[in-house]
Order: sequence, then C-alpha cells, then structure tokens
Amino acid sequence: MGRLNRFRLGKDGRREQASLSRRGFLVTSLGAGVMFGFARPSSANQIFPLDRSLPGDGAFEPTIWCSIAPDGEITVNIIRAEMGQHIGTALARIIADEMEADWSKVRINYVDTDPKWGLMVTGGSWSVWMTWDVFRQAGAATRTAMVEEGARLLGTTPDKCTVANSIVSAGGKQISFGDIVAKGHPSHSFTPEEMAKLPLKPASERRLIGNAELKALDIPAKTNGTAIYGIDAKVEGMLYGRPKMPPTRYGSKVRSVDDTEARKIKGYVRYLLIDDPSQVVQGWVVVLAESYSAAIRATDALKVEWTPGETIHTSERDIQDRGRELINNKAGGVYIFNDDGVDQAFGSAHTVMDQEYTCASVLHYQLEPTNALAFEKDGVYEIHAGNQWQSLILPTLAKSLQVPESKVILRSYLLGGGFGRRLNGDYMIPAALASKALGGKPVKLILTRSDDMQFDSFRSPSVQRVRMAFDASDRITAMDYQAAAGWPTGVMAEAFMEKGVDGKPYDQFAIAGGDHWYEVGAFRVRALRNDLAEKTFRPGWLRSVSPGWTSWGVECFLDEVAHRQKKDPAQFRLELLTAQGRNKGQAPDSVGGALRQAAVVRRLMEKVSWGKTNLPKDTAMGLATTAGQERGMPTWIGCVAQVHVDRSTGVATCQKLTIVVDAGTVVDPDGAKAQTEGAALWGLSMVLFENTEIVNGMPVDRNLNTYTPLRIADTPEMDIEFLPSTEKPMGLGEPGTTVVGPAIGNAIFNAVGVRLRHMPVRPADVLRGLQNG
Repeated sequence: MGRLNRFRLGKDGRREQASLSRRGFLVTSLGAGVMFGFARPSSANQIFPLDRSLPGDGAFEPTIWCSIAPDGEITVNIIRAEMGQHIGTALARIIADEMEADWSKVRINYVDTDPKWGLMVTGGSWSVWMTWDVFRQAGAATRTAMVEEGARLLGTTPDKCTVANSIVSAGGKQISFGDIVAKGHPSHSFTPEEMAKLPLKPASERRLIGNAELKALDIPAKTNGTAIYGIDAKVEGMLYGRPKMPPTRYGSKVRSVDDTEARKIKGYVRYLLIDDPSQVVQGWVVVLAESYSAAIRATDALKVEWTPGETIHTSERDIQDRGRELINNKAGGVYIFNDDGVDQAFGSAHTVMDQEYTCASVLHYQLEPTNALAFEKDGVYEIHAGNQWQSLILPTLAKSLQVPESKVILRSYLLGGGFGRRLNGDYMIPAALASKALGGKPVKLILTRSDDMQFDSFRSPSVQRVRMAFDASDRITAMDYQAAAGWPTGVMAEAFMEKGVDGKPYDQFAIAGGDHWYEVGAFRVRALRNDLAEKTFRPGWLRSVSPGWTSWGVECFLDEVAHRQKKDPAQFRLELLTAQGRNKGQAPDSVGGALRQAAVVRRLMEKVSWGKTNLPKDTAMGLATTAGQERGMPTWIGCVAQVHVDRSTGVATCQKLTIVVDAGTVVDPDGAKAQTEGAALWGLSMVLFENTEIVNGMPVDRNLNTYTPLRIADTPEMDIEFLPSTEKPMGLGEPGTTVVGPAIGNAIFNAVGVRLRHMPVRPADVLRGLQNG
C-alpha cells in the first residue's frame, strides 16, 4: 500500500506533514494539537473525511460552502454523508458550475459536526434537492467576488469581464482565480440574504451540470485503497470492543455475568455493563480487549444471563395481526387525506373492491458493519464514525454521556454502505459510554455482521388495506387507503414528523406513496402506528422506506382494478393521471404534477412496445409507476418488468427491467444512473429474494448464509432512461426501489394468472396460486 500525506495541527496551529498508510493512520494526541486521520489530498481526485472549518494558506472563503486557495484549488464543503452514491461529486458540480470553475481544480471536503452547517442529514433522496438552491447561490457569490476582484486587478470594471474555467477575462487580458486570491486578497463575504439576490445562470449556459463526460471526484480514492472509512479509524492505545447482545431490543436487564472463560482469552481486558440514560441501548454488555479478534472470542466466551423484555415471544405474525387490528379500529390513526364524501361514496357504491397487501421485515446488511471510535480529550468527547444523520444522534449522545452538546463532536468518515441504517446512530452510544467508564480512554466498538443484523434498524413489516368504490357505470367514486407499520421517525426523530389534516403528527416515512397522484374521486389516506412493532424493534429507514410497501399495495391494486374493468393497465393509469386539483403540482418541486408522471408512462409504453410484443408462453410484462419517495419532492418514475414463470417450480425470473425517470435536472448523469440501477436491483431483491421474519422478538436471520439477497446471476438486463428536464432536481436514491416490486407482481399475474399480495414473492406462493386456479 502506498504512503499518504496527512496533516496535523501543531502547537502553533500550523499544519505539519505526516506520512501514513491507510491501515496504519493514527488519531494521536500531540501536545496542545490533535492529528486526525483526515488527509489533505495531493490531487483533486482524492477524497477523505476532512474538516477544514477555516480556510488556510491564504485561501479565500466567500461563503462557508467553498474556498479558493492561492494555487487555484477549490474546496467545496460537503455536509452530506458519502456512502457510495457519489454525493460529493454531484453537489460540487452545482457550486462549480455556477462559479464557472475549472473542474480539475475542484476537491471535496466532508466536514465534521458544527452548528454552522445547520441540518446534517443524508437520507430520503434529499441531498441534491436540499442543496440545489444554496449551492447555486454560493457559486454565484464566488463568481461575483472573483469577477469584482479580477476586474480591479485587470484595471477594468466587472461589467466588462467574462469568466470561464476559473479565469476572468477582459480586453484581451485574463487572470486566474488562484492569482486573484494570491494577488488581490479578496475579502468580500456574502450573507445568505445577499446570496439569494444574486443572478443565477440559465440552464442553457450550464457546462458541468448534466455533463456526462465529467469524471467523479471520489472514485480514485475508493478504488486504490486510500479512502478512509469509519472501520479504519485507529487511536494510539485504544481498546477494541464488541457488544454482547441481549435477548430483546428493549427491556432486557442483566442478571449475572461470568467472564471465567473470557479471561482465558489472550488480550481480554474486561467487560462493561452499559447503562444508557437515553434508554436507546438497553441491556448491552461490552467486552473490551487489546485486539478485535480477542474481543470477538471473549464476547463469545462471556456468559450473561438476562431478564428479557416483554417482547421475548413476539412474532412477525403477531405484529401483522396488530396492524390488522389497528386498521379495523376506525377510531385511531392519522388522516393524510380525508376528502368529504368518502363514506357516502362507499355507502352508496354499486361495487366495492377491498384487498389486503402485506410486506415482510427487510434488513439493511450494508457492507461495512456498524462501528464507532470514541474518546475524550480536554473535556470534549470525539466520536469517529460513518453516520447519515449527525444532527439527530448528537443530542442523544449528549444525553447518554450527560454532557452539553457542545462537548460532543462527530468526526465524519466515508460509509461502507448506509441505505438508512446509519441514520440511526445507536451504535455510537455504547462506544461513547465505554470510553466514559474508562475515564475517556479510546474505545473502538465494532459489531460483527451477526451483531449488526440482530439489532438492525430494519424496515418494519406492514399491512395495507386498499378499498375502491364504483358507481353503476363502473366509474371510480372513492378510494380508501390505510397502512399500519412501525414508525421510524416517530421513534427516532419525532420533531420531524408532519401533521395530518386532523392536526395530529404522523410519520411521513410510514405512509408516503399511499398519497399518490391518481384522480380517484373522494380520497382518504390513513396512517396507523404499530405499537407492537415499536416495542419489539427499533424501526428504521431503509431505501425508499414506506414506498417500498405502499407502492406494492397501490400499484398492484390498480392493476387488479384495471383487469376487473377489462382495461389495459397502462391506459387505465393514464386515465387517472389527469393533474386535477391537488394533483396538478406546483412550483418549484412538482411543476406539471401528474402530467409528468403520465409522460413517463407514455415513454415507457413506447420503449417496450407495450401491448404489441409477442412473448413466449408464461412470460409477460408488468407495469408500475410512482412519484418516487415523497409527494412533496416527486421523482416521476415508471418500470416495466419482463418476467418468466416456471409452472413446475413456481420460480419467477425477471428477464428485463425497463425504467423511465423524470427527476428534473439531472446533475450527475453517471451517478444518477448508478443510483437508479442500484435502487432497482434492491427493489428486485426485496420482491423475489430477501426478507427476514421476527421470531421470539428478533430477526431470525443473522448473516448472509440464510438472508439471501439478489445474486449477480439473477441480475436482469436493464434499460434506464432519464427524460430531459430543466426543472429543479429531485431525489434518485430511493425511487428505483418503489416500482420494481409491483411491476414484477403485475407481470406474474399477466404471465400465469396468479395474483400475489404478499412481498416477498416465493415459488411456493406461486405454486399455491397455480394450484388454486
């Protein structure tokens, strides 16, 4: 492995060089300064977690979001977590395009926690959508400052200047951004109010945004082994820790601990009982050792007896039955839509369709198991880890440690996969509390794969009831959609919940997708909080969250309605995507409304020659379309899945996925395609291959030998197209997962006439359907 140039802060505050390898880098106390494992890359194409809150070496910082050094290097500060989605590259494009930067001079800097950054969260496909406006404004501010100072140095006025590729030109003369900083020492800084008033480039003048030839800034470091992940963090003299997990997520109490066998393990130090004032971590025992291998063996050898919590005998079926009970009780829940006339329409309906759809628990199983390094220095606790929602875990860590939030700082690292698991930072708490128990000594806690999956914040099992009313002419007069599941936002971020039409708070990530854009007459949407689910496990956000189950119910149900009315399922959807009333959309996020979703469906029909293709026996296409993850920031997406069903085995094989997306402006084409591909394949995995089941209060699967996601051999042909658009960019991390499941379910019905309403679809389910005719 090659050597890397690191920097440390010496006693005089200057940076000193240090040469370290990836695996051997240290986070070491050095007198009054601290050296962190945050490299200063030697080229713009490397990325590392690095907090350079103040520009150094004479750099100019017009806003907190970027700086320009005298050598012309441009640093863009990124508050979003990098977990394989290339978010730094996408966001840097926005600010660099607006400032007219030379892309080869741009580098990205993943910052640590500081109140000045505001909300630090990476999830919900929000990153580009949330950052678009402020980064364009910040880029305009930087361009303005460069032109102003460049004009002065060139002896002219700003209106006589042009700027491109980090060069300001006027009257045959030119000066680079680097020289402007080195010679002019600009000092113009901008307030957010001033930035908001600056003119922005029209879409026709963009040269970085949407440029498919641009190289990503983060790939080289990830492929040559120099990128630093949370699991790489080390501190001189640290102990390794591994948790001994209790039998239930909540309510377990330690009765006794016997470390007789653990003491025989070379390197074993001791065990700690974790007493967490925040009550997030309950009943955990942390084993400490001089090496991680010793920690693993000693944890296995440690004998612990617990009094388990009340959910020790809870099953997946119990949780689903509780969901049905909540749905059948008309008194509870929160209404997202509740139009006048729903009850009247159903009461006077000529016909009513009523179906139930269910989805099983789904685990994250991200590549890098959860981990955290914690220590205390000068009264401040440092937590080194990969995390998706720093702003969420900071108050909890402070409560657990019983210190002010100002005494806790998170050092940001790359994530070896997140998918929503690291929105919940629970894994940091035992590391921090173990360090505190040892007087601030560094503790590196790493969960094994089985530990991680046992207490994963997984996607809740869910139950949906979907009803539709028809008049004597078979016209749709009303729709009633209800879903019951555990609420991750309710458990972990209650303040972020939205309010329903009745003023009650609800978890938008437990119902989104049920509030679709179809015209269905009087419409009611009700979200129900499954309290038994939340007593049993800590519900989490997992790529697309509720649209992973709501789209299964809505899109399969609409297919059933289309077939009942003897209509083509695609044409039937187009009839309902009329963009009337609340479905017509509004600026800036949903301009065009349901008409854009209809355009996606039409293009999809063209691409696959919908209704005109003769396929082999037991092979068919199925269609689904959604507005992505959230109604408030719709990514219009449609999928046609081509599926073959083997009648003798019940095995459904997905042969091809054709996907059309309207996500507004596509900032990073390669990243957008990768995001959509990955999301779609996970959607395929969740419908045909993976799921777990809760048995005795815990997921029954503890590793990838029994939890079997999609394998490469099962990957279908994929055709993904993005519709051209200059509208505000929407999210792309989640939408691909939302459409694949129902498209496959609908394709199975079209192929062999079996309608399946539980996800995942298993061969036994298909065979049962074939047998029942």
